[in-house]
Amino acid sequence: MKFVTLATGGHPGVLASDEIIDLVACRAATPEARLLPNSLHEILDVGPAALDLVSRIVEQVDARAGLADRLRENGSMIAKSTAKLLAPLPNPALILSVGANYGEHMREMNAPLPDRPYAFTKNAAQVIGTGSAIVLPVSNPDMVDWEGEFSVVMGRACYNVSEGEALDYVAGYTLVNDVSARDWAAPVFQAKGTMGPIMAWGENLLGKMFPTFCPMGPVLCTREEIKNPDDVDLSVYRNGELMQSANTSDLIFGVRKLISYFSQFYQFRPGDVITTGSPSGVGFGRNPQIFMRAGDLMEVHGSGIGVLSNPVVAA
Repeated sequence: MKFVTLATGGHPGVLASDEIIDLVACRAATPEARLLPNSLHEILDVGPAALDLVSRIVEQVDARAGLADRLRENGSMIAKSTAKLLAPLPNPALILSVGANYGEHMREMNAPLPDRPYAFTKNAAQVIGTGSAIVLPVSNPDMVDWEGEFSVVMGRACYNVSEGEALDYVAGYTLVNDVSARDWAAPVFQAKGTMGPIMAWGENLLGKMFPTFCPMGPVLCTREEIKNPDDVDLSVYRNGELMQSANTSDLIFGVRKLISYFSQFYQFRPGDVITTGSPSGVGFGRNPQIFMRAGDLMEVHGSGIGVLSNPVVAA
């Protein structure tokens, strides 16, 4: 299944072909939906029972004569092409953003390959959905870069799990654009001494924390829809021109390893998001360098997930 969060009321929705069933608005016509919580995050909290109920509702819409027409008439089933969406999880408790995880990206950034996974946390207030604008910050508008990332959404609480059991705790997958103002990237590689690199890296991370710098979506694709997270095509387009193209088979540390490693430190909960890193092709690593400009359209494509599309605007 593919879940969304609708801008109208923040209602959870589920895709049925090219339409979206509003899982709150449909309650009059599908009484079973009254048992569901009012948000996708809460559905994940309930777990498999809630997911099974959503699956049954979709099956009913497909099988019961006239039900889809009733839902369309009362506005609880709408065309995907016209729906305004938030991020699937507009307010995740944790966004763990993995960096330095594609070999080719490390080479374009003139950095050595890591010997263990590395990550930092992003701020939920940065999250926007597909169709919403990435805003170039007033203070640092000139070196804003893209980083398309295949991302994991946790479905069960877990702590200190093995690689072999890691996927058992996954609800599904989505896409993230880890937008970054690169003004401080060069000093990271030039810093010397003990505190110099530490301070430079801290400045680099601040460049990832501006509002709107975490587009997410367009859907949460449940785990059974993507059989192998280590074989997903990922690409990023700027104004229709291909910027990044990779497959998650090129990850230095795969999804199972990331979950297992970081679960030694984090107790993951349903709805937590783990981005898996960005492949090569970022603007900073190009010669000449390219950065986002007002009027651009950024699109992150993920096989089985769809397209996360965001215009770029000036502050």
